[in-house]
Amino acid sequence: MGSLHEETKTNMSKNKIHSLASPSKPNSIPFSKSNPYRLYQVWKGNNKFLFGGRVVFGYDATSLFLTTFLIGAPAITFCIRTICLLIKEDDPPLKYPVLIGGLVLTVLDFTFLFMTSGRDPGIIPRNSKPPESDEYTYTPSMEWVNNKVGDIKLPRTKDVTVNGHTIKVKFCDTCLLYRPPRASHCSICNNCVQKFDHHCPWVGQCIGVRNYPFFIMFILSSTLLCVYVFAFSMVDILQQKGNLWTAMSHNILSVILLVYCFIAVWFVGGLTLFHFYLICTNQTTYENFRYHYDKKENPFTKGVIGNIKEGFFSKLPPSSINFRSWVSENGYPAKVSVSSDLDEGYNSSKEKFDIEKGNKPGEDGDDPVPYILQNLDYTGIDDNLKSQMEDGDTGSDPNSKASGQEPSHSHWTSTVGGITIDEMSQ
Repeated sequence: MGSLHEETKTNMSKNKIHSLASPSKPNSIPFSKSNPYRLYQVWKGNNKFLFGGRVVFGYDATSLFLTTFLIGAPAITFCIRTICLLIKEDDPPLKYPVLIGGLVLTVLDFTFLFMTSGRDPGIIPRNSKPPESDEYTYTPSMEWVNNKVGDIKLPRTKDVTVNGHTIKVKFCDTCLLYRPPRASHCSICNNCVQKFDHHCPWVGQCIGVRNYPFFIMFILSSTLLCVYVFAFSMVDILQQKGNLWTAMSHNILSVILLVYCFIAVWFVGGLTLFHFYLICTNQTTYENFRYHYDKKENPFTKGVIGNIKEGFFSKLPPSSINFRSWVSENGYPAKVSVSSDLDEGYNSSKEKFDIEKGNKPGEDGDDPVPYILQNLDYTGIDDNLKSQMEDGDTGSDPNSKASGQEPSHSHWTSTVGGITIDEMSQ
């Protein structure tokens, strides 16, 4: 009978320890295996993604086909025209350098176009819920956030200090956050973007802090390509024999390129000059149209030299969003609620742990064990059980009450994720 009691105690101790360590058992940790999604698959913005979320386009990315045609058609036509002249003439003067220069400018232009359009412009991650409202002081004159974000009380704007200047930042009802300075919400892509400049329909993407340098190089290379094709098309016409009208009548293709590039250079050239002005004054297009820093001091300017260094030579910040990260169906990182029989006696419902899904797989190939349980200390349990078994204590024997004995109580301490939990076992 004694051996039966010892075997019963040993089995009960093993079961209790296993219930603490195994997240897959009932009454321990309800580990929910939801279907995982990549963030780009459930992203709430209007972006379009390619290659598993590695390439990020804007909502109107199809406009790239038109832009590609408008750039590629005249450029490729010019290169084919130059190749034809190389074949016809025995000793073409400077035709090889002209061809190579046209090809290089065309490749650079397309490279900067797709680097502008196919990358994260500086999208700010959305919040799952509005920020806490306890830190704000309310006055009757404040403009409050409307009810679209729930029953909360937040001021529409708040003041932040930038380089000794106080500026107001607005609350975004869609992203549920106070936008950082110089950020704005793009209504087309439905995202808040850091240092938002504008949404460019020609590249089908927002222009922000992470793609603005590539946008500048795109419009600059487009301007140079227009000037290049215009100049050498004019040279081709002037090299023809006879008067100007006769030469133009025999070289219709060069005339078309001449007219096309003359019109295009006013558009892309003017845009390039405007953005060089914005860089020298450290403004964005949005700020230039809305705030008019000529009427008040610009808190972001660093002088012309400093502004040029920041615009062309500053390091691009890393992306704030990993669109390939695993998330739950609602678009936020999948989390698991960790609750066990310890929590029922120690933690209230608000104190239950909420941690991300396990970091390390179990040794036996079962479900991954959450990180918070990987440092669980069972020393106190083992020592008390061993002392009970050596002393012949029947405190955990279910038949002890029948024999008229009071069950004994042992006290043990365990450490879970740096939190010490005291428990009384019966």
